Amino acid sequence: MRTLSYAPLLSLVALCTFEPQVHAYQLYNEDDGGTVLNADLSAAFGWFGSEKNYIGDPEREPGRMRWQEGFAKYGLNGTTNKINAGSVYGGLSWISTGSFGDGDAGGLTVGDERRTAVEDAYLGWKSGDLIPALGKDGVDFSFGRQLVTVDGFLITDDGFAPGKAFNPIEGVRDGRFNRGGAFYLGPRLAFGNTAVLKLGGLEGLHGSLIWLKSDNPGQSKTEVAAATLDYTTPVGSIGSTYVHGLDVDERYAFGDRLERKGMNVYSIRGQGNAGIENADFAFEVARQEKRSGSQRAMFFEAGYTFADTQWQPTVSYRYSRYSEGYDFLFQGGFRKRYQGEVAANYAGSVTSNMAINDVLLSVKPTDKLTLNAMAFNYHQLSRTHEQDFAAREVDLFLDWMVTDNVTLSPLVGFYKPEKWLGDGGLQSGSASTNTYFQFIVWMTF
Repeated sequence: MRTLSYAPLLSLVALCTFEPQVHAYQLYNEDDGGTVLNADLSAAFGWFGSEKNYIGDPEREPGRMRWQEGFAKYGLNGTTNKINAGSVYGGLSWISTGSFGDGDAGGLTVGDERRTAVEDAYLGWKSGDLIPALGKDGVDFSFGRQLVTVDGFLITDDGFAPGKAFNPIEGVRDGRFNRGGAFYLGPRLAFGNTAVLKLGGLEGLHGSLIWLKSDNPGQSKTEVAAATLDYTTPVGSIGSTYVHGLDVDERYAFGDRLERKGMNVYSIRGQGNAGIENADFAFEVARQEKRSGSQRAMFFEAGYTFADTQWQPTVSYRYSRYSEGYDFLFQGGFRKRYQGEVAANYAGSVTSNMAINDVLLSVKPTDKLTLNAMAFNYHQLSRTHEQDFAAREVDLFLDWMVTDNVTLSPLVGFYKPEKWLGDGGLQSGSASTNTYFQFIVWMTF
């Protein structure tokens, strides 16, 4: 059975698109921020093409695919401190998504998926100055349907969005796992039900207790509990995460998903500049304990920005490694750094049985234009499996903020697998280089 991973490209602009408080139209403001009500609207539409596909169907030759995806998210969020202590905040939003054309190159969508549903529906309370020992807003409790990111390597969001073509249990297109299209854009990030308690703010010693229940069939509707403990200073932070699997819905369980119930995951992580101005370091080492045995994953990342040089070039290197039976949980790539457009989204698994080396080069000709180039090498650790996903990939892309509300993100990628569908790989036609392209318009209001 093919193991799927997901890590759609979410540029800085896209990340802002999904943060309710970042882009909003203020409807009401009482007493200079005492009570605020905002209207949110964000949208995106993308055109995609791949000269080869990764559907695993010999009849779909030579494999050329053309498709489109779009979404619109709209709603309200607000906050008020007109209570006896602290402040109350909340949000309510809907999202409409769709896929068009041939469906994606990985065969998860067929191109006629559509869906409108509630995305965010949450309430929260912050303590303000009520507990001085914990600092400003040292207690932050929220619950409901919302986006929760634990650390980014283990739990980023619930954004995996398969369509009608996805059914790893029976292989029948019955729509059981369909989330309404827009697989690549992946805007359905909120978990179906959550309770989150954050203690200690963002500096010094702080932590959190989290309960998450996914309503995503593609994640087998997994339920987990998690805890984090961090110590943050001006030069960086060090921390740990614990995740315990509580339950899965057996009707949607496939592969090793049933092992998520009772699974324990432990990790140690860190990030910061280590006192070196313009530097950036990060790492995480995770260990999974489940019925079939222990699994491990890790990454290390180092980067530097030449801030005093024209166009402020940034160079970054990352090494990632995932053991053969590692379960990627709700991972989207640490700090949203995707792991290859074709490899991570369409061409197979990059979050199990894989070692990945990647390099990023980024320059900023202007404050509104960023040019990026990334190169990846995927080395499959064990070659005893039926399918081999070893490959190389190069992606060239840019983010151009045309206005304060509109950003254009074109990309071209080149993916070269070692194997193809005819000799143990997944790519259609041959093992020659596939050319992939996309053009996305991001809009925030």
